[in-house]
Amino acid sequence: MSRRWAAVGWGVFGVLLLVALWEGYKLVAPADGVLLGETRVLPRPTDIAMPHVWEMLGRLGEPVTRSPSAQMLWVVIALAALTTLGIAAAGWLVGVVVGVGLALVMQRWRLAEWGLLPWIVLSQTVPLIAFAPIVKSWGSKVEIGSFEWQDWMSVALIASYLAFFPIAIGALKGLQSPDRIHEELMQTYAAGYWATLAKLRFPAAVPYLLPALRLGAANAVVGAVVAEVSTGLQGGIGRLLVQFAGQASGDPAKAWAPIFGAVVLGLVAAGSVALLGVILKNYRRTEEAA
Repeated sequence: MSRRWAAVGWGVFGVLLLVALWEGYKLVAPADGVLLGETRVLPRPTDIAMPHVWEMLGRLGEPVTRSPSAQMLWVVIALAALTTLGIAAAGWLVGVVVGVGLALVMQRWRLAEWGLLPWIVLSQTVPLIAFAPIVKSWGSKVEIGSFEWQDWMSVALIASYLAFFPIAIGALKGLQSPDRIHEELMQTYAAGYWATLAKLRFPAAVPYLLPALRLGAANAVVGAVVAEVSTGLQGGIGRLLVQFAGQASGDPAKAWAPIFGAVVLGLVAAGSVALLGVILKNYRRTEEAA
């Protein structure tokens, strides 16, 4: 319990430190920003480029537009974040299935690990901004009976593309983690592959898999937001990032609202996966880095 409160305290301290650095820079920075030669490496401390923290937070409690029927800005951000969260969750689930499936194949056959692992690593070098419109174009041509491909499915697919990588690597490392002596003990009990997998390898993989699942959840949110920006999907936080950024010159505090929403969204996604740790607490002796 004390360590948990310590973690919360350090988190609060980090946020306060970030606020202090932001406001301190605005106070002491040169009017033209920080220049390295002729290149500006830090922005000008103007209210357009860097609004005060209290202005950005206060803007969340105001209507999104001047229309009498306009919703509060925080409501718009929350609804958009929920939309993106649902899409990211679908992508994360697909990433879990694909990642764990690949890990099982690579653990079972060493030749498969040699052949698949380099391509899994190489897959993460593809730029999403260029890849997302292609996925949307391919998806629009999918016709299976009465099934019709929806635009959000393209975004979920791209989210799963980012999510599966840490899950596959973490699951593989976890499945390969049992000591040789434990594997030999299972053999003396005449346990087959599936019994060994269920009784030995999966429990041993939990400390490796939980961090990988959290990282996969955060990656799914990043993939969903980037895909929404690239494909122009309406209703998500990614679309608001583009829309409000275009209004930054007249309402700079408003442009930061979807950024806050995206940050909170990533924290919620990663924190939700932590609930699995409560369910699997008997296997969480330690958590290893994926």
